[in-house]
Amino acid sequence: MDTSSASSYVYAKASGILARSYTGARAAKLFGVQKLAELWPLVFEEEVPAVPEILLAKIIEQKAAEKFISEYKKLLAAYDKPARILVDLLQYFDYENLKSLGAAAAMGQKEIPPLRDIKPYNLLRYSCWPSIQKITQGSELEWYDAAPAVADQQSLDNRLDLQFIEKLWASSQELFGEEKKMVQDLIAQRFSMRNVVWVLRLKLYYKMGQDQIVRRLAFLNAQNRRSDPLGGAALEILDKDIENWDEWKDWKYAKFLNPREDGALWSVDPRWVEESWEKDFIKKAIKKFHANPGAQTALLCWYYVKAKELDYIRMATEALRLNVKVQEI
Repeated sequence: MDTSSASSYVYAKASGILARSYTGARAAKLFGVQKLAELWPLVFEEEVPAVPEILLAKIIEQKAAEKFISEYKKLLAAYDKPARILVDLLQYFDYENLKSLGAAAAMGQKEIPPLRDIKPYNLLRYSCWPSIQKITQGSELEWYDAAPAVADQQSLDNRLDLQFIEKLWASSQELFGEEKKMVQDLIAQRFSMRNVVWVLRLKLYYKMGQDQIVRRLAFLNAQNRRSDPLGGAALEILDKDIENWDEWKDWKYAKFLNPREDGALWSVDPRWVEESWEKDFIKKAIKKFHANPGAQTALLCWYYVKAKELDYIRMATEALRLNVKVQEI
């Protein structure tokens, strides 16, 4: 199938899947059920397994992720040669798998941990477990070549995150014109706000100083960080007092802040900022998806929307499993 025909086919199939997805107003259906057994038929066509609730929760989360990956791989397979960035997006799961493998190896675990299967697009050779060196050998992640010390896991995970972001940005550079602009705008928005939320969390929950925080942020331009498309916005809030509304009211992202009531104590809520921004981001992704039906990279928009649906399914599952309100989750 030529690229144009493949894009038309993918757009039609992907549109149908999005129409049935639990994002936007439809997400409320996930959070309106009272039991995990009621959540199951909303997401899957098979009958509910006859297993205890705690096990059913694990099955739902695992199966939902598998469904997301399977749908994406089927759409990707329509292209004889998909844009590299579309394959790179999927390989996010290899990076996450390696974090799980590293954690298991650090603890001396013999059994391979649960992983996300993206075959045939995988970078890693999972059959070589428990040898981390053999799993990553010959791949872009071969620098991760041994079971890490527990104390080193966080820094290694951070390095994996940074490498994945750089990988996405590099593949976006292969695009042209409006397609390149659309993709880079989405990537910049996504990781810029993640940097912002990371700053807020580290300031609020861990009381970290500026130097400690900056070392944990993602940048594309280490020499000119203030104008960096990913890290610039995060650097702008390093000096802001998270309990002083006056320092935030004119912030360029103020619309994402948790509300303030007159006379009441107020503090920036990273969770509120993240979720309100995510909703806005998903609306933009859906709009860009429908505005670019003939572009391969419309599938990137679809991926981000469906990834948010997967988050919602996890949230609903955890809320039911722990018997708490979803707002608390």
